[in-house]
Amino acid sequence: MPDHSYILFNQSPLQLRLIGARGGRTFGRNQRARRARIALVPTPGPAAPLRAARTQSTAEAIALLDAQFPWLQWAEKRISGKRENPGPHAAR
Repeated sequence: MPDHSYILFNQSPLQLRLIGARGGRTFGRNQRARRARIALVPTPGPAAPLRAARTQSTAEAIALLDAQFPWLQWAEKRISGKRENPGPHAAR
């Protein structure tokens, strides 16, 4: 890539101002061209409203799993942490 840093040295403030203005005009011209290209693109039609997906309840999911895997029936039933007979070594 060529080094163009010498362009900004040894120039009067008026010359630097003209260089900056040239860049600003170019930037503006590019922006206008970009906007014109965007304006030519057809706008999409209105979006269809999203429908809320039906969610499955927990009971329905358990019933489905029980029907699918009968050997796992009642697997969702948990045993309580309390024991009726704690045994002889339980702390009192």
